[in-house]
Amino acid sequence: MTEITQGFILAAGRGKRMLQLTDDKPKPLVEVAGKSLIDYNVYRLAKGGIKDCVVNLCYKGDMIREHLLQNKALNFIFSEEEEALETGGGIKHALPKMKREAFVVVNSDALWTEAEGGNLIKEMIAAWDDDKHDMMLMLLPLENSFQTMSNGDYDIDSEGRLRRRKSKDVQAKYLYGGVLIVHPRVFDNEPEGRYWLIDIFDRLENAGRLGYYLHKGKWFHVGNPESVQTAEAYFRQNPLKQ
Repeated sequence: MTEITQGFILAAGRGKRMLQLTDDKPKPLVEVAGKSLIDYNVYRLAKGGIKDCVVNLCYKGDMIREHLLQNKALNFIFSEEEEALETGGGIKHALPKMKREAFVVVNSDALWTEAEGGNLIKEMIAAWDDDKHDMMLMLLPLENSFQTMSNGDYDIDSEGRLRRRKSKDVQAKYLYGGVLIVHPRVFDNEPEGRYWLIDIFDRLENAGRLGYYLHKGKWFHVGNPESVQTAEAYFRQNPLKQ
């Protein structure tokens, strides 16, 4: 089994759909049940065996830096962006700060529950095959998610391969949950600048190098004030076990 101890939290965006909740703070610092979204990420990564964690910063990044420097669970490394470089560009920009080894990436608003007795990050690391995969996505059945759209992102074909939904007229069973493992080699021929990961997903899917792990817990989309309230109600009743 490959040992993975590097993490990456995507935290540069503002989260405009959060409306007034991000007027005076960045989205990663929006609170759910008394804990900021990024603190849930840090907790999950630390419990999964991650030691070093890059965090990319742009909108109100100093607030995130100050907040995280009070948390000793991980060794934080900060990657500054003058303008938000989005998911793909943000990772590419930060790679010089990282070892050339696979790492776990978490969206700052990815919020999930563990399956009974499980640990998603550890399970994904155990399933990672450095020879077989260049990237592995966390997927879950659409019905196990809260406050998401009425359609998923991926289906799995009869041979166990991922197929991304390319049309709104197609129904897909599985949702991408904002957690992945990736090897830096994926970005060797990618440009600097602002771009998203979705084109890389498709390239690796076509090359047969995109793996997946099916999560058995629940997942919360925290993208607007209404979804924050849904997550708040759940995690008030089911707080993280320290």
